[in-house]
Amino acid sequence: MSSANKLIIFDTTLRDGEQSPGATMTKAEKLRIAKILEKMRVDVIEAGFAIASQGDFEAVKAIAETIKDSTVCSLSRALDKDIERAAEALQNANSSRIHTFIATSPIHMKYKLQMEPELVIEQAVRAVKKARNYTNDVEFSCEDAGRSEIDFLCRIIEAAINAGATTINIPDTVGYAIPQQFGETIHTLLNRIPNADKAIFSVHCHNDLGLAVANSLSAVMNGARQVECTINGLGERAGNASLEEVVMAVRTRKDLFNVETGIDATHIVPASRLVSTITGFPVQPNKAIVGANAFAHESGIHQDGVLKHRETYEIMRAQDVGWHANSIVLGKHSGRNAFRTRLEELGIQMETETALNDTFARFKELADKKHEIFDEDLQALVSDSLSANTEERYKLVCMSVCSETGVRPVAKVTLLSDGQELSATAEGSGPVDATFKAIEELVKSGVNLQLYSVNNITSGTDAQGEVTVRVERGGRIVNGLGADTDIVIASAKAYLHALNLILTGSEKQHPQSNV
Repeated sequence: MSSANKLIIFDTTLRDGEQSPGATMTKAEKLRIAKILEKMRVDVIEAGFAIASQGDFEAVKAIAETIKDSTVCSLSRALDKDIERAAEALQNANSSRIHTFIATSPIHMKYKLQMEPELVIEQAVRAVKKARNYTNDVEFSCEDAGRSEIDFLCRIIEAAINAGATTINIPDTVGYAIPQQFGETIHTLLNRIPNADKAIFSVHCHNDLGLAVANSLSAVMNGARQVECTINGLGERAGNASLEEVVMAVRTRKDLFNVETGIDATHIVPASRLVSTITGFPVQPNKAIVGANAFAHESGIHQDGVLKHRETYEIMRAQDVGWHANSIVLGKHSGRNAFRTRLEELGIQMETETALNDTFARFKELADKKHEIFDEDLQALVSDSLSANTEERYKLVCMSVCSETGVRPVAKVTLLSDGQELSATAEGSGPVDATFKAIEELVKSGVNLQLYSVNNITSGTDAQGEVTVRVERGGRIVNGLGADTDIVIASAKAYLHALNLILTGSEKQHPQSNV
């Protein structure tokens, strides 16, 4: 396809996506997601905000050294120290981009930056020129462009392009825009800025009014040729434009969009499930493209129509986005080599042989409980194994729960702490409540439980249940994950995972906690 017809997909799941409270990721988790994004043929992967923390720097660096087929990008403010840190993290990338930004709306310049507009332009130009010392691929963003004055946007963008910016991003940072108006803004900028043809224009839309995808598509129809988006629409507040919705809208409505992406859509559903598992943010059943009900039909009229001719009620094929694409590949008789090979096919590489052996042992235990092992089970096994390898102050030894009609549930939990077994018994309104109270009798963590979520990983009554627990203490928010065919055991695992993160001080830092 020609460059004029190519729509660049810029994925920011690993940067903006993890700014959702509780959604921050470890380096290993980021690498897993980056690999499936590369397999999906995402053009640009924004791996993080290198200056934000040492952990984010290490994650960007690891992704830059691992990913070969996608451009790896780091965000930076329009500050020398940010740009230098981003460049250091990206120095071993096969293809790198520095993404620098500064606020351009009157409210941001006055109250946040406390800078006059002329100084904002000077700083933007200086930042772009500095970034060009490290890479020829520099993106400049006008933060809060959705509420910026059009004349000022024209001036600062023209200056940024003259300074060497190759991509200009117009973000609707607070989700304020309306599709027709936002599209007109892009059209105006492209027509008024004299050197607009020297750069790719991009959009980054937030979903505060539920319009992120609509605004992005309106921008594409008016000349934008890059869309910044995330898997499952993950992101702070109401989230970002959803990658899967943007990609499939452009593909399905070729009669309206004279552009194409290079995305391999068959990896969309696996990527969605991986991001959901790692972040603990479940996908709603009626979510477009990747929700469990996205291709389900209950109405008799709809069922009859689909059976006679699929296109009567389906505008896409489920297989095209990865539904039902994975066959059952492993069972209780599968060996270590087959297990390792399948993990590698899923983009999972265990860091050590010990980690592989531990995960393989968990796989064998699961295979004894359920006959059919799906790819989703393997993803959950790896996440559960990594959770178990968190620095553990408390480890589950055994537990028993008594729950029967008319009797208040009772849980007995035994934990291992510093080589000593500790036991406690507690009652609760249900078996999970009793389990958590028994654990608290021993741990006395003082956390506030903010979220308890249960999802089945696959179908069937023998499916693993995946539990996400979100807890808060002293302003710190962490997610705990646990999976098991017994949902109460999965709940205990998830709660202990979260508590260990809080109590050992190893909880993941928010990506912008230090900036």
